[in-house]
Amino acid sequence: MKQVARLIMAVAIAAGNGSCRATAGEDNQRQAAFALEHQGNNTEAEAAWRAILKTHSTDAEPYAHLGLLEARQEHYAEAVPLYRKALALNPAMPGLRMNLGLALFKSGALKEAILNFTPLLKSQPRSTPEALRLTTLIGLAHYGLGEYAAAVPYLREATARDKQNLPFRLALAHSCLRSRQFPCVLDTYHEILTLNAESAEADMLAGEALDEMKDDAGAAEQFRAAVKADPREPNVHFGYGYLLWKLMQYEDAAREFQAELDNNPDHALALTYLADTNMRLNKSEGASQLLEKAIRIDGGIELAHLDLGILYSDAARKVDALRELKTAEKLNPDDDKIHWRLARFYQANGRKDEAKVEFEKTRSLQKLSDDTVFKKLHQAQVKGKPADEVPNASPIK
Repeated sequence: MKQVARLIMAVAIAAGNGSCRATAGEDNQRQAAFALEHQGNNTEAEAAWRAILKTHSTDAEPYAHLGLLEARQEHYAEAVPLYRKALALNPAMPGLRMNLGLALFKSGALKEAILNFTPLLKSQPRSTPEALRLTTLIGLAHYGLGEYAAAVPYLREATARDKQNLPFRLALAHSCLRSRQFPCVLDTYHEILTLNAESAEADMLAGEALDEMKDDAGAAEQFRAAVKADPREPNVHFGYGYLLWKLMQYEDAAREFQAELDNNPDHALALTYLADTNMRLNKSEGASQLLEKAIRIDGGIELAHLDLGILYSDAARKVDALRELKTAEKLNPDDDKIHWRLARFYQANGRKDEAKVEFEKTRSLQKLSDDTVFKKLHQAQVKGKPADEVPNASPIK
């Protein structure tokens, strides 16, 4: 996963001792290959190591250095089989297993990277710099796989040992939030404040956690702080607007949704909720255009289809209205509001039997509470409007 791999800087391979007994000529050949490699002449160095490989096919060293050359050029997937071959020939070569793990990590093979790093971590005292590096890598690999609960203990240990690392604390806060460990989010948030008192991302994370904990006032306060810290932060206005929308503070919510659209005109959820908010304020003019644009961007937002069905029905566009209402029902068959609107539509058009069925569905369904801001922001992020990215981190020390 590229966004996670960017957190790790390349680590140079530790050169191992060759397993063959080199003649003077062979030793000169090796030294020439080393020199080319250290000079950064990758093409010439690769040719030199491949020439050595022709006469020493059972020697781990040429494979290890060919792997290094691929990794140096960010050809991590190509480096993996070369490192594996070297490891099979000489499992004791210093640094080789670590470099295999890094190549796996950077090529996106995160599960394999974890399997490679875990025994390395177990083989040494946890107080060493190498243990810190491995702990962080394993945590980030779990994070990249979406295994947030598994990532938390590793990232918590990594941040405890690296007091100044802000990006890893943000990754920890994200992991705590996504694994619903809300006190952990807030604890990490306070740590982040000591490093960056005006982190909009951290304020948003704290706001999401408080919203999940049903602390509406606290969540709104955090999102206000996030907007103040960085009004250009992706989703910050939408998150604050959604909180205000849930609190029925529609005038303020509309301003925030519009601010999000000023930052990102193609934010489908902001388009949808701005239209919905305007409808609630009896300002429906232009709402259908907002909703139609939202659906073109993302056809999976039930509220956009529901509201558009309402507007089409009011405009006597019966065929279009029924299509949108049925689409909303298909997207969320358990939403009683959708069934109620369908019932009203059928009733208004003389379809009594169908209206009766929809009214019965409405009565039988228990309306779930509105989604939390965390769920709405996650929906925006996974749709890529805008994409959520893990922040760049400082090098592992």
